[in-house]
Amino acid sequence: MSRKVILTCAVTGENQFNHAHPNFPITPQQIADAALEAEQAGASAVHLHVRDPEAGAGSRDPDLFLDMATRVRENGVTAVMNITCGGGAIYCPDPCNESRAGPGSDMASAEERVKHIEMCLPEVCSLDVTTQNQLDGDKSYVYLNTEYTLRKMAKRFQELGVKPEIEVFAPGDILLANNMLKEGYFDAPPSYQIVMGTRWGLPATPETLIYMKSLLPENAVWAAFGIARKQMPIVAQTILLGGNVRVGLEDNLYLSRGVFATNGQLVDRAKTIIECLGYQVATPDEARDMLNIQLSGLSGGSAV
Repeated sequence: MSRKVILTCAVTGENQFNHAHPNFPITPQQIADAALEAEQAGASAVHLHVRDPEAGAGSRDPDLFLDMATRVRENGVTAVMNITCGGGAIYCPDPCNESRAGPGSDMASAEERVKHIEMCLPEVCSLDVTTQNQLDGDKSYVYLNTEYTLRKMAKRFQELGVKPEIEVFAPGDILLANNMLKEGYFDAPPSYQIVMGTRWGLPATPETLIYMKSLLPENAVWAAFGIARKQMPIVAQTILLGGNVRVGLEDNLYLSRGVFATNGQLVDRAKTIIECLGYQVATPDEARDMLNIQLSGLSGGSAV
């Protein structure tokens, strides 16, 4: 039997985007519909953010997350629900005094950063085990996740029964996550997501991916994704190295040069690559088995 590959679709993200895109999901209902579109195209899992419905900017409003998650469930989406927990870690130094946060900063406590996870209870949530310089359009900032905050968040996820997807952007991030695994903050099997192609992050190359994989624990369930035009090449390279994959409009807006994509089209193209290489896309339930998780504990937005 051929290996099963978890195919995740990240449908919207929180960074700036090209407002000329005709199908970019912004409102909770649009994001829920995009999740359904991704599943119908073959996605095993959906990775979800929310945006201000009026301005379109990324948001970490817990009520928006609950509204979106409820709509996803009401749409009948059975793909693994993976909700971001990356907000509240943006530090923009005041250029006159870098010890002070300047305009555009958004720093929050661990308790505040997990509030929407407590409300939505997804099966999976992202945990960005990294601190690095990043760039969003013309906005330069430090993405700041301290060990103290990461441990508090990871512990709360264990208490909630939500599996963290450990997002790593550099070799040292994996080493820190591996140490947290030894300390008991992650249940087996740990799930790692290698992020490639950000402006000051990992180059999206086969050599880099091979090295990053070599640092992972033996029992890790792992995936990788590339940004923009590196999205599909990294899909192919990751599959051949034994990993799982991610596509979607969060990471790449285009199907080809100058041609805007939909989430469904990106999922369909990744599925084709997977199958052409002799593998199969995991169903949502097969993905749950691979990750050792249970179906989300909420139905229609009401806790059970």
